[in-house]
Amino acid sequence: MKVRRHNAVIMKLLTSREFNRDVSHAKRAARVEPVLITDRGQPTHVLMSIAEYRRLTGDNDNILDILAMPEPVALDADDAADGAWDHRERIE
Repeated sequence: MKVRRHNAVIMKLLTSREFNRDVSHAKRAARVEPVLITDRGQPTHVLMSIAEYRRLTGDNDNILDILAMPEPVALDADDAADGAWDHRERIE
């Protein structure tokens, strides 16, 4: 695994072969910083923690945030009518 600077972000660099050989190692490294995965020397993928992904995308909602929302969530009546929201086990 090498270290590479990409747009002022330091990333670990893994070849596809290295990634496939030791996925656990790549996942551990991605907890600390993004991991750039290459295929034939070209960047193809970036592996990062979900926390880092959420930070970058601004998607910070978690179940506690959703439950604490002051406004009720609007449900589509058509979806409710066909049982889409009823996830109870049906007894036949």
